[in-house]
Amino acid sequence: MIFKKKSNKNCVLKKKTFGLWTYKWGKKYEKRPAITPLSLIYCYIPIVIPVTYPIKYCKYLSRFSVFPRRIPQAVISMKDGKWDRKKFMGAELYGKVLGIVGLGRIGKEVATRMQSFGMKTIGYDPITPPEVSASWGVEQMSLEELWPQCDYITVHTPLMPSTTGLLNDTSFAKCKKGVKVVNCARGGIIDEAALLRALESGQCGGAGLDVFVEEPPKNRALVNHPNVISCPHLGASTKEAQARCGKEIALQIVDMATGKALVGAVNAQVLVSSFSPDSHQWILLGESMGRVLKACTASKEPFSQVHVTSLDKIIFILKSLCIGLLGPYVTNLQVQMDHKDNECEACVLEVSVNSRSYKAVGSVQAGVPVLLELNGNVFRQPVPLTGHLLFFKAANSTELLLSVTGVLAAAGVELQSFSASTAGSGEQWYCMGISSLLGDIGALKSFVKEAAQLTV
Repeated sequence: MIFKKKSNKNCVLKKKTFGLWTYKWGKKYEKRPAITPLSLIYCYIPIVIPVTYPIKYCKYLSRFSVFPRRIPQAVISMKDGKWDRKKFMGAELYGKVLGIVGLGRIGKEVATRMQSFGMKTIGYDPITPPEVSASWGVEQMSLEELWPQCDYITVHTPLMPSTTGLLNDTSFAKCKKGVKVVNCARGGIIDEAALLRALESGQCGGAGLDVFVEEPPKNRALVNHPNVISCPHLGASTKEAQARCGKEIALQIVDMATGKALVGAVNAQVLVSSFSPDSHQWILLGESMGRVLKACTASKEPFSQVHVTSLDKIIFILKSLCIGLLGPYVTNLQVQMDHKDNECEACVLEVSVNSRSYKAVGSVQAGVPVLLELNGNVFRQPVPLTGHLLFFKAANSTELLLSVTGVLAAAGVELQSFSASTAGSGEQWYCMGISSLLGDIGALKSFVKEAAQLTV
């Protein structure tokens, strides 16, 4: 089930109390801090990466042979009916030096494959020990030592402040004239303006780009440059890779639901708060409030708007509220989620349907989820959201309780708890805890205006 938050970011809603998941591949998950405060678990698909991405990167690394051989230009020339053999004189990869910036899983796979072309591989990585990369045939050195030696440079790092603009005017000035570069990692690791200047001056002899700072790029200067081979962030864009992505997403959800280890959680710290004993009660509160409000709304039409406000430090309740509220059918739903710091620990849920609004307020007291308010009616005693509950709305009268308890007794249902709201006059909401649900809730219609029952 897909729905849009206020920020218009798509999230995948898993119908379990641990709430929301987001899955993206080929996106910049380095921006995950924006979703971590909302207690969203952000996962990537680690199984796909070692299988597909090295193939992708080597496709572009094989473009290193395309650069000196000028194959794309030759293809275009042939399609134009020409036969310019002398114009496209090329060079070989054999014996050339490849600089790999970032020696993680992808860097290792790239090194292994490019060594088969007879290239010498050198690299830089602040984390991977030199003796480890040496076992792959990659000699580590500082960037200052690496730049002047490279005939080709490929980057395989995340995008972060320390890697933004890693290849810039200063870096290019230290490289061999005519160095060729590839970026299939993240747009922004190579300074695009500096790359264009290096291409125009001849300091850079060619570039292979699959990623850009802005996607799609509005500034087409790099894309249109004759020495640039570019693709629209194709990454894992193969039928096989997409099938593996779908399979791994399903397996991750199954593993999470069955309590197994969650592989690929980028912001795993979310799990710490989401699964603490205290948090578990708030999550139960959220789902229960959603179900109560859904049951007690007069209209059975789908909700058009949902507005959730959480107080204190209980942001992760937002998703469980939606799980209890939305049910299996959602149409054009707008969900707005807010958080306010407040001394009172409570959660406010408001929904709209057919221009009418409904509201519920709940909290956790003594470790038990409770309902405090329903549609403007504040309960004298908090309603424990557990077991079988009967809600009904009616005008206050001395005969009301006798009539309702009479229906319960006739159905063999025991009254276990009772709470009335504090409305001074007119109709008000009541809640009864009962031993089992009524077989026919219609038996109450002659005494009450609205009635609903549910099990939480």
